[in-house]
Amino acid sequence: MGDRTKEAGAGIPAYLDEILDLISDGIYISDRRGRTLKVNTMYERLSGLTKSYLLGRNVKHLVDAGYFNTVLNPTIVKTGKPATSLQISKQGKKLVLTGYPIFDEKGRVALVVTFVRDVTRMTQLREELRSQRELVEKYRTNIQYITEERDLEQPLVTRGPAIEKILQQIGKVAETDATVLLLGETGTGKDVFARRTHRLSSRARMPFIKVDCPTIPETLLESELFGHVPGAFTGARRHGRPGFFEMADGGTLMLDEIGELPPSMQAKLLRVLQDREIVRVGSTRTRRVDVRIIAATNRDLEEEVRQGRFRRDLYYRLRVAVITIPPLRERREEIVPLARHFLRRYTTRYKRDLFFEDAVLDALQRYAWPGNVRELENLVQSLVITRSKGGIGLSDLPAGMIGGLSAGYRESAAAAAGSPADSTALDLSSLAHELAEGNRGLKAAMRDIERQVLVRVLEQCGSHTAAARRLGIDRSTLFRKLRAGDA
Repeated sequence: MGDRTKEAGAGIPAYLDEILDLISDGIYISDRRGRTLKVNTMYERLSGLTKSYLLGRNVKHLVDAGYFNTVLNPTIVKTGKPATSLQISKQGKKLVLTGYPIFDEKGRVALVVTFVRDVTRMTQLREELRSQRELVEKYRTNIQYITEERDLEQPLVTRGPAIEKILQQIGKVAETDATVLLLGETGTGKDVFARRTHRLSSRARMPFIKVDCPTIPETLLESELFGHVPGAFTGARRHGRPGFFEMADGGTLMLDEIGELPPSMQAKLLRVLQDREIVRVGSTRTRRVDVRIIAATNRDLEEEVRQGRFRRDLYYRLRVAVITIPPLRERREEIVPLARHFLRRYTTRYKRDLFFEDAVLDALQRYAWPGNVRELENLVQSLVITRSKGGIGLSDLPAGMIGGLSAGYRESAAAAAGSPADSTALDLSSLAHELAEGNRGLKAAMRDIERQVLVRVLEQCGSHTAAARRLGIDRSTLFRKLRAGDA
């Protein structure tokens, strides 16, 4: 055996063994007759056969002996072309063979060099790479949401008994992992209280992610919440994508306007709340998630249950810790502090020098605020972007707001503003003045008019669904336009 091994290796430099052992793939070198000339250490590991046994043996003998089901040498010698094949060893290990011909001076195949890789290890590497990509995607998205959260954060004005009571409730609930259900009209600041709950909890250092359920198309809702695997559907990301539940793992997931969820998603959400497991779209593999759920809605969920539009079992799963946020009209002690806060925010952002006249602050406190805190913020932003400096007076307020005041105050405020108290008219006079003075472009003016129309219809209808139906658009378009008006 020793002579045969020595003869087989004749003509191959001794240092080649050390070079071949540096290669991470298995290397198998045979001559045109199929005789084994060289193998490296990695090939020994992959095949389970030693160099001393292999060197000098014919590859056909190894097949006949049942060590492998196939070899590349005969095919490559015959065709003179590279070849690839899947080889299954005696132990059932799957190896990928890629062979290349080496020609002599007469153009004949002199050697066949075969690179050998373990399919099992390749699969593991792909899985590791996939996991790393998911991790990168998860933290990229988390950073995006954390940044957005910082930008959107609003102050908690705690000057009234109603808010003090809510803060006491939040303090107790935050110490637990209980599911929280926030109830209140649109624009009352439910997301602010959700973030407050997260910051006071043991999960404060982990992600807080808010999902606006109505803004996600129903066809994409499942993949957005639970993620998807590669090729799960047309348009799916090539490497798959974690959903919001996975992104919020260890932290808090806020499901805003949960009353808008379609029945099919209500059932899937119920299973997640019960089992704490999700399944990506296109997969059968379950994944454990540790997420605290805070749900919010402006709907009467008990009535939705009675009407058959919301699952009773999901409703009972959600109503563990129920916190009701009163509308702004019942928290009037907060109106002026909030208005001043928003004024500071937007004058800083747009580099303005403005202040509220006392009559305006009085008018703000008397107004009914059907759109709550969100309406107040939008109003202040609108006032800031249409003026550059000086005092904001009654004449700067929208005519619709004058119409929303009490009857007696409406007349005096309208007279001071120099306009009739018409609650249905849009605020076109100030826009026309801005256009005439060249202080405002047509595009910006039209966007402001559109926003006034959208807000007015939303106030009248009481819900985004009804408002979208009256306007002849879908809910996602309504949300997009409202947000565009806030930008």
